[in-house]
Amino acid sequence: MKKMKAMTRKEKIYELMTRPYTVVLVMVFAPMLNYLDRNFSYFFGLGVALLILWSSRFNWGLFGFENRITRKTVIQALWITMGLIIVDVGLSLLVEFYFGQPNLSSLEGIKHDTAEYVITLVIVWVFAAFGEELLFRGYYMKWLARLMKDGNKAWLASGIITSLYFGISHYYQGIAGVISVTLWAFIIAFIFYKRRNSLGLLILIHGIHDTYGLTLLYLDTEDPIAQFLGCMVMW
Repeated sequence: MKKMKAMTRKEKIYELMTRPYTVVLVMVFAPMLNYLDRNFSYFFGLGVALLILWSSRFNWGLFGFENRITRKTVIQALWITMGLIIVDVGLSLLVEFYFGQPNLSSLEGIKHDTAEYVITLVIVWVFAAFGEELLFRGYYMKWLARLMKDGNKAWLASGIITSLYFGISHYYQGIAGVISVTLWAFIIAFIFYKRRNSLGLLILIHGIHDTYGLTLLYLDTEDPIAQFLGCMVMW
């Protein structure tokens, strides 16, 4: 009889980290790290996702990154983001009317500071656009759906769960921030539900959306879309 080939360290890690309920354990344990620092929860989850990616020999398809980013993808992302910004601004106005403005004091430093603005943009594209989409949609949402048999209902349920999870993780923005972020996450999760192999599209949408918001903060100006919608309501 032939001896079975011993598993490599990378294969052992992959086998351990891809067990069915690992994603649930990660989602339960990660928030506990917020007692040390609110960023630890995010970096722990992202670290697990990257460890799986490394041990899988960088099989990006495990996280829904199967379709290549092409010029068509970029154009789609721009059009979708334009629509989402209008919807997002409208929803944010409603949230602010009832719950006040979200706490964005951590970003106050970028106003009229070009260097700070550019540095923040880089951080946002790396850790918010890429990192959050890889973690919350590519890992948490996709793998939870797979745990629940991977059907349409499983994807919808997973989208709701992870959107609430994502929103609550922004607790430092106050109740208004949590609600706004949760509503945004629902929209992004629905897009991923419809385009399950297009994580790259979500990364572009997220990055373009946040770039728009940061640019308004940098210029220290009112959102023209919010002004327009406000005028429409008053009229």
